[in-house]
Amino acid sequence: MKRIGITGGMGCGKSTVLNEFRALGVPCFVSDIVAARYYCEPDFLDGLRTLLGDSVFLDQYTVDKRAVAERVFADTALLEGLNALVHPRVLGDFDCFCRQHSAAPYVLFESAILYDYGFDRLMDGVICVYLDLEERLHRLRLRDGADTETLMSRIRRQMPSEEIMCRADHVVLNYEGTPRRRQVQYIDQIIRK
Repeated sequence: MKRIGITGGMGCGKSTVLNEFRALGVPCFVSDIVAARYYCEPDFLDGLRTLLGDSVFLDQYTVDKRAVAERVFADTALLEGLNALVHPRVLGDFDCFCRQHSAAPYVLFESAILYDYGFDRLMDGVICVYLDLEERLHRLRLRDGADTETLMSRIRRQMPSEEIMCRADHVVLNYEGTPRRRQVQYIDQIIRK
């Protein structure tokens, strides 16, 4: 079974492209969804409290994720600390996911930070979902209601989309009106060979 990474910058439409792969029967591991579950685990909450203090907690067991994002995106050391809490768990869960889907020709590992943290080295190939910055900002403002300055500060912490696209084995151009499904079907056929 092959392990294929799928990545792209914030707001590029990775979820939409993943749904196209799911429609083809490809098991998809979405790292953000998996990581969100950790915020219910007592040992993770203890680590988060040690890293960021009580100010990011609404009560003893409820985290204000917006406050976490504001803190870690403003401080590289805190972001690295959070990643040290999250990444080993995500990779462990991905290994379990792969064992559960061992009969599949390949599985997808979705992560916006695939290259930033070297996850690409654990993959047999990488797919980039690409959308230019202007369109991504437009989509993110609609989705998150955040201002451009806030969004740009987060985007700048990620690898530039053009660099991701150049390093990837396959690229899905995710503009409205592009033949997204045909692109995904073509990539799927290549990976299955």
